[in-house]
Amino acid sequence: MKFRITTFLTDFNWRAEAKNWLLITVGAFLLIISIDAFLAPSNISPGGGVTGLSLIINHTTGWPIGRVMLVLNIPLLIIGFRYLGRFHFLVRTLYTVLIYNLGVDFFGQWITAVSDDLILNALFGGIIGGFGTGLIYRGRSTTAGFGIISRIVQLKTGMPISQVYILTDGAVLIGLGLTFGWAATLYSLIALFVWGLAADYALEGPSVVRTAFIVTDKPQEIADTLFDRLGVGITGWQAQGMYTNAPHTTLFCTVNRSEVNSLRAVVLAADPTAFIVIGQGHQSNGGIVQVKKMAAPPTEKEAQTI
Repeated sequence: MKFRITTFLTDFNWRAEAKNWLLITVGAFLLIISIDAFLAPSNISPGGGVTGLSLIINHTTGWPIGRVMLVLNIPLLIIGFRYLGRFHFLVRTLYTVLIYNLGVDFFGQWITAVSDDLILNALFGGIIGGFGTGLIYRGRSTTAGFGIISRIVQLKTGMPISQVYILTDGAVLIGLGLTFGWAATLYSLIALFVWGLAADYALEGPSVVRTAFIVTDKPQEIADTLFDRLGVGITGWQAQGMYTNAPHTTLFCTVNRSEVNSLRAVVLAADPTAFIVIGQGHQSNGGIVQVKKMAAPPTEKEAQTI
């Protein structure tokens, strides 16, 4: 037993764990600001779910929004404990829910509405709340809510989770419209859209990496030039045109956003018939095989392709 405890303490990554709890805490406080300063004063909810249902109950009964969310989340936490990971799921999510739900009521005494403009409240409430949600996800936690039900239904039935969200949140959005008017529902949809974008940004980071797929008949010339001028590693594999049945080579690499034009110029200068597809990526590790040289001016041939 002593050996197991010592091994656990040695292998446990305290720095990573502290970072996770810090992310969860900051994310929960951003959610509090989003609700108290922007969304609740305008009767806007980022979609349906527990937040929207709590706004409806608060409007009809006067019960505090945060405590209503907590009461609604308790049975959902029990269900999540049963089906979604037990104690590993419960500890982090319970911590998040307690800070978020109780904090909405506690800090609501001092946090007041920033603006009376509904569109501003929907946008900034969605940005701040979505960013907070992304931080919570990065800290390996959740905000509970109807997402627990959606995840369980998705696991049990195989339905796409987007369809499950439509069923669970759609009913609450209809309730919002009947309670506050359909304009509130439309503003809630704006907040939901912005919320999702902000959450993705916080979770994955800015899209600063560009991925390049190059189909060419001159793979070595292109690879050598890209290696020499941009300092990037190239991966290649054999491909076949399905219309002509002609053999080709597909090259793959990643570059910074600012290097896309240089990459295109280099490739087309080496093979004017090359087929290039540029995509977006959020992160990349490795792939740089040498320290890049000082950026050389494009050759005359390359300059013509920019």
